[in-house]
This record gives sequence, C-alpha cells and structure tokens, in this order.
Amino acid sequence: MNRSALDHGRLRARLASGEVTLGTFVGTASAVTAEVCAAAGADWLLLDLEHGAGGEEQARTIVPIAAAYGVPTVVRVESAARIRIGRVLDLGAAGIMLPRLDTAAEVRDALRHVSYPPAGDRGVATYNRACRFGLDSAALDRQDEILGVVQIESASALGDVEAIAALDGVDVLFVGPRDLSHDLGVPGEFTAPVYREALERVRKAAAARGKACGLLVPDGTAAAAKRAEGWAFIAIGSDSTLLAGALSAALAEARPQPQDHKETHP
Repeated sequence: MNRSALDHGRLRARLASGEVTLGTFVGTASAVTAEVCAAAGADWLLLDLEHGAGGEEQARTIVPIAAAYGVPTVVRVESAARIRIGRVLDLGAAGIMLPRLDTAAEVRDALRHVSYPPAGDRGVATYNRACRFGLDSAALDRQDEILGVVQIESASALGDVEAIAALDGVDVLFVGPRDLSHDLGVPGEFTAPVYREALERVRKAAAARGKACGLLVPDGTAAAAKRAEGWAFIAIGSDSTLLAGALSAALAEARPQPQDHKETHP
C-alpha cells in the first residue's frame, strides 16, 4: 500500500483547473491548532515561517497531521535562500510561498531552488519525507507536483507582475494586503483607489497567463466577495486572529453593555 502524507500535486492540479480553494495561515507554532484548522475543513494550511512563532521544525509535525485530514500544507519560507526552500520541501510541503521578491529576475532565481539539477540547484537526497524516506526515489522526477506561490507585496513587484506571472513554476500570485498597501503609500486603506487598482492588475496578470490569484482576507464574508471576483487561493485570517476574533466576539456578547446598567439615585 502506498501510504503517504504527501499531496502528490493535487492542490496544484485543483488550482490549475480553475477551482477556488480556501485556507488559513498557521502561525502559532502549535500542531494542535493546525490540526483544528485542518479538521474544520480548510482546503490547505499555510505554515508561516516569515511572521509565525515557529520555525522549520513545525513542518515536520504539521504536514502529516494536516494530511491525516486530507489537507496539504504550503509553507511561506522565511527567505528565498536555497537551503530554506529545500528544507521545507524535503519535509513534505505541498508548495512554497515566496515573500518579499520585487522582480521577475528575483523570482526566477528563487524558483531554481525548487528544482533538482540540471533544471535547478535543489540539494538531492532521498532519505526524507518528500521521497518517503527512501521508499520513493521516483519523487525526484516529480518536481511538477510542487505549488509555487509568489507574493506581490511591493510597488516594484506590482510593476513587474506580468513578467512574474509568465514564469514557469509560478502557479499563484498572492497579494499581501498590509505590505502592498504600505508600499503604495496607503497603509491599511484597502478601499483606496491605488490599492484597488493594484488588486485588479494582479488579478488580470494571473488570468492572462492561466495562473491563480490569491490574497489574505479577514473573514468569510470578504472571502465570498473575492471569490466572486475571480480570486482562487484565498486565505481567511490566521489561526491566532480567528481565535482572538471568535473569543472577543463571544465575550462582548456575554458581558453587559454600558446601556444595560441603569442609573440609580439615592
């Protein structure tokens, strides 16, 4: 029996076919929290090593835990360094998210780290999860299973977004709303015309090349709206923000409001 915690390219194939997928960021460094997110029905988890509380060791536990629910794990690497990308791919990540790359040339260089020689410069080993610990050396020939997500989060990247979308190995253009809005001079102003125009440019660049577009939204209502606009790789918050939001809302409902207190006079 071919038992495996690996995604085997299913997420990449779903997106290539035009399917909309919904996931969430995982940044609490808690395997249990990641399992809760997988059990809740996410299409994928995004393990965040750029801003999250944990390190690469989290992939060692989260990948198989999420896979037990049929949920693949994509990893946002902390940098585009060769060793950082190779490490999480060896640990069985279904794909990588590349942050803070500003040009097509930078993205092209980073994507070389995803492929084994001669196409790229990823280190070759078979005694890891990606090769089922030596049981599946043929995995070395299945590099097209890996999902490539590139963030568009600067004015420079936005200016080169059409060239980035044209690159082989780029499957998703993903907007980081905070980073992009800050770099465009409208921090957190997601209704600002310059920001909205940027989103549309990213969406059109992805569509023109048959790639998916993605972004981070705060809740399900926002996700439904972006889904209707053609966005296909949508992250709904993160494990920590969803927990904090749910608890704060519940507490607000449970606690008396100021108007509930009647004034009494002696």
